[in-house]
Amino acid sequence: MMSGSVLPPSCYISRFGFGDSAGIMERKKHSCCCESLRHVGPGCSSFLPCLEAGCGQQRLHQTEFLHLSFRRSSWLLLAPLLAPPVPVVTAPPCSLCPKGAHRFQWIRSLVPEFGISSSHVKVLSSPAEFYELLKVQIKSAKQRVVMASLYLGTGLLEQELVDCLEETLEKSLQAEGASSLRVSILLDYTRGSRGRKNSRTMLVPLLQRFPEQVRVSLFHTPNLRGLLRLLIPERFNETIGLQHIKVYLFDDNVILSGANLSDLYFTNRQDRYVLLRDSPEIADFFTELVDAIGDVSLQLQRDDTVQMMEGMVHPYQGDKVAYCEIANRRVMEVINSARTRQELLHAQTLHGSQQGRSSLSQQSSGDLKPEPDTWIYPLIQMKPFGIQIDEMVTETLLTEAERDARIYLTTGYFNLTQAYMDLILGTRAEYRILLASPEVNGFFGAKGVAGAIPAAYVYIEHQFYSEVCSLQQEERVRLQEYCRAGWTFHAKGLWLYLAGSDLPCLTLIGSPNFGYRSVHRDLEAQVAIVTENKALQQQLHQEQEQLYLCSGVVSSATFEQPNRYVKLWVKLVTPLIKNFF
Repeated sequence: MMSGSVLPPSCYISRFGFGDSAGIMERKKHSCCCESLRHVGPGCSSFLPCLEAGCGQQRLHQTEFLHLSFRRSSWLLLAPLLAPPVPVVTAPPCSLCPKGAHRFQWIRSLVPEFGISSSHVKVLSSPAEFYELLKVQIKSAKQRVVMASLYLGTGLLEQELVDCLEETLEKSLQAEGASSLRVSILLDYTRGSRGRKNSRTMLVPLLQRFPEQVRVSLFHTPNLRGLLRLLIPERFNETIGLQHIKVYLFDDNVILSGANLSDLYFTNRQDRYVLLRDSPEIADFFTELVDAIGDVSLQLQRDDTVQMMEGMVHPYQGDKVAYCEIANRRVMEVINSARTRQELLHAQTLHGSQQGRSSLSQQSSGDLKPEPDTWIYPLIQMKPFGIQIDEMVTETLLTEAERDARIYLTTGYFNLTQAYMDLILGTRAEYRILLASPEVNGFFGAKGVAGAIPAAYVYIEHQFYSEVCSLQQEERVRLQEYCRAGWTFHAKGLWLYLAGSDLPCLTLIGSPNFGYRSVHRDLEAQVAIVTENKALQQQLHQEQEQLYLCSGVVSSATFEQPNRYVKLWVKLVTPLIKNFF
């Protein structure tokens, strides 16, 4: 990729947002002390944000930011109900409006850039394919198995996965010499502890049998503490914050997805899945990221108790500020060290010595590593720790989208942040937004209060659609509802088609839902995949088409259907609780 201006990631992460009352144009105006939107060259149809060196004066130092964010009581967690903050669009470094995939090279100023061959990327399409791949990869792993998910289910299919892990670990012990296979599993504490039979009880036998090879970490949000933790019952305590990252890696193969390790996600809950084969640098990065989060998480013991690593601050019993600062430092060390390594690798590749080039020229063509035509950027969002990289990159992608560009955005839970909604309504690209119809919402038919959640999403969708209509944007911003008998919908991400192109050159895939929870409460990770390869672009295009094929366009008539009736109490309560789901 082309080189670009590089600023320390802390310039972005420790930024200080302005209020939303002035609207999106004011946020653009104030996001930086220089002019924030400008033409970047003659004939360039897109606007690229600019960040000058002096703009750092508008931002708090990272430590100050963390202290301001974390030195508050648990009860202040309810503040979003009254005045939810809306983050400001922070601009990336200027570039010279490069064409095609290279226009996204500014992302490398924030996160490591991994250049790979498109032949190493495979897009999966079904839950069954995802499940079978998980089993095959576990059975063939020799060095490491690293799995991060919200939870592990307790059914027969999940038990089969655990059995595969046990079988692979047993084989590693029988091999000659000391076993080098290590299994690391990261789950959320509250979701993984729900019920008498849960994720923990599923995994304890592995810890008892292979104590030296297996690690199970359970992340507990630092925002659930004190009286709040004592008063909020099971299930409801999961609304405060979760470990939501979904990444599954086996040796040097990495699967990025939004799917959890549960039978629904293996059978009839539609999600997205991408396999990155033979990608050691990317596997190393996500291994280190999961290890970093694991280090600040509770460790599952062989007797089903939990404890923190020696010397580590406790997430809900210890000092919140100290805990969050340690977590921020651990995660940012992973991001920055990987970014430095990749920059050095890029520089060596680009500016190799004559001796190195001569040596390469003597190798057979079969020994040469293929030139990268695809670039992977890991985007991390951990607002509890003051890390907002994914949010900034997503907002910038939406800001930069030019006239006649098309963005296909999908989420299983349509509850966009105000900033994302403003950008969609205020920019010039065409949007096709795919969301779940009430019948395929994961909460459809649930008992108690949860059963009203699909109606709340209908209400939020109707409000947004009304806003689109009031601005006469129906042709540019189109909503489509996924509907498939016997299935639920959980896919999330976006595909970006540049103006004049029939194929996408960028996709975002991972755990974020583009909602308040993803931005402010949970730990999230996704990757931006940027490619120049037509075959991979075609794969991504087919994935998008397959999902949208099962959808219908939303119109005013949609909300007149009997199943779209929203009770008055749901309308009244939704604005108060929408930041929690």
